[in-house]
Amino acid sequence: MEWNTLLSTRRMRGSASGARVKSTDLRSEFEKDYHRIIGSASFRRLQDKTQVFPLDKSDFIRTRLTHSLEVSSFAKSLGQNIGENIITHKRDPGFTPQMKEDICHILQCAGLIHDIGNPPFGHFGEDAIREWFTRHLSTLTFFDRSVEEMLTPQMREDFYHFEGNAQALRLVTKLHYLVDENGMNLTYALLNTIVKYPVPSTGIDKNTGNIKDKKMGYYYADQQIYEEIAADTGTTGIRHPLTYILEAADDLAYKTADIEDAFVKGFISYYDLERELEQLQETYPDSNFNALEKLHTYYERGKQKQSGSPESYAVKNWIVRVQGYLISCATFGFTSNYESIMNGTFKKDIFFGTFGEQLMELLGDMAYRYVFSSTAIYKMEVTEAVILDFLMNKLVHAVLYYDTDAKLNSIDSRVISFISDNYKNAYKYQAEGKSEAEKLYLRLLLVTDYICGMTDSYAKRLYQEMNGLV
Repeated sequence: MEWNTLLSTRRMRGSASGARVKSTDLRSEFEKDYHRIIGSASFRRLQDKTQVFPLDKSDFIRTRLTHSLEVSSFAKSLGQNIGENIITHKRDPGFTPQMKEDICHILQCAGLIHDIGNPPFGHFGEDAIREWFTRHLSTLTFFDRSVEEMLTPQMREDFYHFEGNAQALRLVTKLHYLVDENGMNLTYALLNTIVKYPVPSTGIDKNTGNIKDKKMGYYYADQQIYEEIAADTGTTGIRHPLTYILEAADDLAYKTADIEDAFVKGFISYYDLERELEQLQETYPDSNFNALEKLHTYYERGKQKQSGSPESYAVKNWIVRVQGYLISCATFGFTSNYESIMNGTFKKDIFFGTFGEQLMELLGDMAYRYVFSSTAIYKMEVTEAVILDFLMNKLVHAVLYYDTDAKLNSIDSRVISFISDNYKNAYKYQAEGKSEAEKLYLRLLLVTDYICGMTDSYAKRLYQEMNGLV
């Protein structure tokens, strides 16, 4: 892969044909992407979507919006570090200072939109939607025909493996109606960067050992867009190099933030963290970063400063110190594997093989053991499942015969009216000239499009209103 191709400024809709007026806009194409994203309603909705704790009343706990801003910041920092390393050590004679600036802007934008397609209630929302299709798709009928049998294997697998990453590509290219059917009309370099898994739902294979094959990166409905983007950037079937950096920024952000949020919510104490780091230090005594020692240093500093809570002072400052260290690890991981990343053969994430790998694993494991498997979170998730199951039941039943010759009953017609005209217009545009099976597939996607566009509060409120609870 070559950076000249990878940093494609092409968009689905180019500038006005034949325009010869000299532009006074001095922004690069990637800086323009940033302003399109920041000004979008889809981005604003992230302020009311769960990161870990749904509908939390604390102004400290992170939402999808604050998480995305953190990922954006980390991704840009990594881009600066890695770009400078490539130039300083002459790893690529074709890499220029302008390219360094461009990758920083692309990564900054990618951080903002990497979760933009996620449904309400965090990653559990994705699980709930996948599980709904696993339970119900085989039972659905359309004019006495099995819906499951009408759909092609890839169409079926799209629902069984429903994925927020694939939804992000769909949202920014088709559903966010700005000027026309091209969504936000972002640059191909940026769109390619957010495709973490460059395979269709039928190409998922967790046994290859290659991180790119773990999940699907695009729906059948959006395959043509993906193929056009990949062909233009020269990444067909492989990851864009910047995707590794975006993924590292995402992992770094949520694994450190989950610990901090869990500490503030009382799921993890200073002494829990101390004990876990003691075990890490015993297991990996040769690490060049003594995380336990750093925690103790900040605790003593908190006492010297007469902090109201030296434990809180220590944990929060420790998190910041760890983030800086992990940025260095990710920088090393990318630059030391530069050749294999650029030829599309690198199979791991860029923390793999670095001193930060074990620390990252510990942070993720702690979040699972102390938070995600707790009774409090399980109770929240049971409530969320009830809401999403109800909405899926009502919406799928309503869309089955929408846009057909069949007459909808009074309830289904009203449920259809709830769906945004933007989503319905996108469906009609995409369904034009398609077979009956493809239209049915797109109507099922219309449901997931609508639900993924919901905030946590909207999903809860719609459920309550439809059940007469308000």
